[in-house]
Amino acid sequence: MTARLFVLLSIFATSVYATALTYSVAANERACFYSQVNEPGVKVAFYFAVQSGGSFDIDYSVTSPSLRVILDGEKERQGDFVFTANEVGEYRFCFLNEMSTFAEKLVDFEIAVENEARAELPIKQAGGSEQEASLLENSIHSLSGKLTSISRAQKYFRTRENRNFSTVKSTESRIFYFSIAEVLAIVGMAVFQVFVVQFFFTGSRKGFV
Repeated sequence: MTARLFVLLSIFATSVYATALTYSVAANERACFYSQVNEPGVKVAFYFAVQSGGSFDIDYSVTSPSLRVILDGEKERQGDFVFTANEVGEYRFCFLNEMSTFAEKLVDFEIAVENEARAELPIKQAGGSEQEASLLENSIHSLSGKLTSISRAQKYFRTRENRNFSTVKSTESRIFYFSIAEVLAIVGMAVFQVFVVQFFFTGSRKGFV
């Protein structure tokens, strides 16, 4: 089974267009998402994290319009990659859960396309000094980098929280069923002991005692 979903990302100068999605990849499913790149040389960022399901791992692959494999991996819990798109066309991002026979995987992922060209700041257009414009540009890009780092950290902690919560739920479930099995074993042993006592002290079997 293959899920074909399109993620349309337009490319404009000095713009970053990103799509963040959460998708549940069923057992034995191959889910693919597509991003259109309209000019060569742009940077493409790809981030994913498995939030729940199985051992929190999944196979993935990224292929170019010419079907060249750019990135791939097996049984990865999360990944954060940036590559340069040298080809114009449709890039394919796939998650493969074909190794799982029953467990579905909940995957958070983000695909972002960024044009490296920078827009001219208004201070330059107004005839401001080159030094002022340079300082302003550096401040803006520094803030952008810090915001990206904060966003990545938030995603990381969210992933850890979801995984820990799933582990706690799994542990609680195991304790619950183990307790039920223990109670049933105790009741079964008590019934067995009563049956043994009755066996030796009933009717013609009294002579065995």
